[in-house]
Amino acid sequence: MENNINGAGALIQTLADCGVELCLANPGTSEMHLVQALDGVPEIRSVLALFEGVCTGAADGFARMTGRPAATLLHLGPGLANGIANLHNARRANSPMINIIGNHPEFHVGFDAPLTSDIETLARNYSSWIKSCSTSQTLAQDGADAYTATLRQTIESQGQIATLIMGADAAWGDSTGPVTPNGLPERGKVDETTIAKIGDLLGQGGKNVLLLEHHAIGTEALAAAGRIAGKTGCRLLTGTFPARIDGGPGRVAVERLPYFPEQVLASLDGTENLILVGGQIPASFFAYQGIPGQLIPDDCSVHRLSRVEENATDALNRVAERLGAGTELVKHFEKSPIERPQGELSNRSIVQSLAATLPDDVIVATDSGGGNAAYGLCQNAATNSWLSLTGGAIGQGGPCAAGAALACPDRRVLAMLGDGGSAYTNQCLWTQARESLDVTTVIFANGTYNILNVEYAKLGVTEVGEVAASLFDIGNPDINWVDIAKGYGVPGAIANTAEELCGLLDQSYETPGPFLIQAHGELQR
Repeated sequence: MENNINGAGALIQTLADCGVELCLANPGTSEMHLVQALDGVPEIRSVLALFEGVCTGAADGFARMTGRPAATLLHLGPGLANGIANLHNARRANSPMINIIGNHPEFHVGFDAPLTSDIETLARNYSSWIKSCSTSQTLAQDGADAYTATLRQTIESQGQIATLIMGADAAWGDSTGPVTPNGLPERGKVDETTIAKIGDLLGQGGKNVLLLEHHAIGTEALAAAGRIAGKTGCRLLTGTFPARIDGGPGRVAVERLPYFPEQVLASLDGTENLILVGGQIPASFFAYQGIPGQLIPDDCSVHRLSRVEENATDALNRVAERLGAGTELVKHFEKSPIERPQGELSNRSIVQSLAATLPDDVIVATDSGGGNAAYGLCQNAATNSWLSLTGGAIGQGGPCAAGAALACPDRRVLAMLGDGGSAYTNQCLWTQARESLDVTTVIFANGTYNILNVEYAKLGVTEVGEVAASLFDIGNPDINWVDIAKGYGVPGAIANTAEELCGLLDQSYETPGPFLIQAHGELQR
């Protein structure tokens, strides 16, 4: 770029030089200079979303599939607030992301204009790095620092999201130009004493579990964990909702912890040693009377091989080497024929239809109970990358699917969504149509917030009152998802039988572009 450019131009060129390839935007007046700058930097693909929660959810999906940050461009505090639910999910997924939030110039903030707000307080909820005092002369370096921050592992659940709050004067003021990208951070290594301790513990045998999360469920890390399990007989488990895990026939077989606390405790019953690799002690999603919050069986000892910010792949490989673990006993998912179901739809027949038609190398994004239930059967059907609802804030699956499709245009994406969650961020369908993304969306259209029915029953309520029933019911009036999709430019159809669902899935996988299927009928509730 030419010299004598403004701060916005220097920032965008610096981000491109760092490696940012995608900007998901819903800009406003304060960001106009950044929009102009994006016009001059073709290395960054700019994608418009109609709602900021789609921007942030799609950036999450892109990061999970590439390991690199996309940028989001959001308008002041209210725009940021619209995107926070999926920023929460992205934080829990440890997804790298750069949020650029436009703001008033400092001299205008004191006038308390209608869009004035405390943006930094909003950003503090999910950001591991925040900068709010940039000038036109520092903006480019601040962008380089933001990029570096997204690739630096932070402790516990702080995540890898950088937020650059940019006053409009920093964007329009003169700059000396883009800056050289920083060096990339590296993960710390686990000390040899810990490697020896965990290796010796596993070598003694017994009922041991390796609980693998975050960096520990990458392909190379799973290969090492599989060797350890083959040598020692320990179980391999992931958390309930891993950010991304690559599975399917021929890949290392890993179990997933179930959702409800009673199920987790039952799954871990008899475990003598729980070894944490990249994660934390399992915790119940919610508090229940009479049930512990941390889900550790009695007489189970907890040990740690690596923390989230440490190199789990290296640690697992070193433990495997210490044990002399080879590849001959590694257990893999096996291919099994899955029959196409027939008859009326139920949750079970929808799941079976999805597994029976699943194409190889598919990316699956899900934020529904039905979609989560499909995980096990799909591992015997086709190779896949599975993206889960990490933070529990619904409305993630559709935007995450769009981001995954932007990251991997050569792969089909399947979004398995509940009708309740889909209602939060259905604007993602418009972006899928605009960008011609190969996304198949299946809506589990049961007309209810089904998880709330289950949770209500856990209270011991045997008869649901009229008010409670109405608060869980989203089938009055019924939502026509095919009409909604059509309005956004996405073709679709309703499936009332398993045969229709299988046929529509086949059709969608063979046809470029997005397609929506409303899986209808008397679903099990």
